[in-house]
Amino acid sequence: MTSTPSSLSLLHDVGSEVAVRAGAELFRYVYRPTEAQYESPRPYLHPIRTRSGKLVTVFRPHDHVWHKGITLSLPNVGKHNFWGGATYTRATGYANLDNNGSMEHVELLEASVTDTAATFAHRLTWVSEPAAGQAAGDPVVDEVRTIRAVVTDAGADHWVLTWSSTITNVSSAPLHIGSPTTEGRDNAGYGGLFWRGPRSFTGGYMVGADGTEGEDLRGTQSLWAGFSGKHDDIDAESTVVFIDGTYGSDLPTKWFARAEPFACLNPAPFFDEVRTLEQGESLTLDYAVVIADGASDKGRMAQLADAGVKVLADAGVRVQTEAVAR
Repeated sequence: MTSTPSSLSLLHDVGSEVAVRAGAELFRYVYRPTEAQYESPRPYLHPIRTRSGKLVTVFRPHDHVWHKGITLSLPNVGKHNFWGGATYTRATGYANLDNNGSMEHVELLEASVTDTAATFAHRLTWVSEPAAGQAAGDPVVDEVRTIRAVVTDAGADHWVLTWSSTITNVSSAPLHIGSPTTEGRDNAGYGGLFWRGPRSFTGGYMVGADGTEGEDLRGTQSLWAGFSGKHDDIDAESTVVFIDGTYGSDLPTKWFARAEPFACLNPAPFFDEVRTLEQGESLTLDYAVVIADGASDKGRMAQLADAGVKVLADAGVRVQTEAVAR
């Protein structure tokens, strides 16, 4: 356990998971997953909770067992699936193609805590699904990932998660990264940092920085998008706001977002345009996620997004904010 005199602490169970607490537990990060190959096993954050302990994620929902809290997932990485489940291609539609890769922990880089931030960083290798008769798959992508929980005010009603991934093509050929939409399925450009909310959040309020609400948000571009949902059993609501740190870059990120039949948010950098990652080429994806107690309208979500943008800026991530609607 690593801790400071403040209430923020990081508990590292070497070899499996990390827990970050600020009074209540904020999240657990499982970096050695044990799920089946079909689910494209990869590290994930679950449970994630607000400062007062409200749960804002779900794990292995029966409709999509490969959805896991917040996790980095990509369905179309060349011929590989790092999302889980069936793969959608132009030639096959959805089909089980024996191509479900995994993201495997290689090396711990940092596990530290200060008065305001708990940081966990590690190196991963994305590995193809082993072929018949093989004990292991082939390396496809190397990744350096840094996850940080930032709690700057003891009296605040929110905290900020930042996620930074630098991925490098270590395969033997260029990687064409896309989505079901780039393969022909309309408005299904999911892939990237993906949040799946609790069942009780179904039908909640969803809005983007430009004011687009509800299901119309899917396929739009904006700096941030937020979701406000209700909890079962208790009279309470919580809010999740994603800030896209790639906004304004050469990545044409669009939001994959749903309130029905389940709650999810995902800034999808390959929504409807294929990005080719050449051999040895690297790409960095930066995001912030603000986890807040209480219901939110667009105005409050904008304020929460500002808090997330500030945390990204403090970490050296320059985000273009001019298009944020107020």
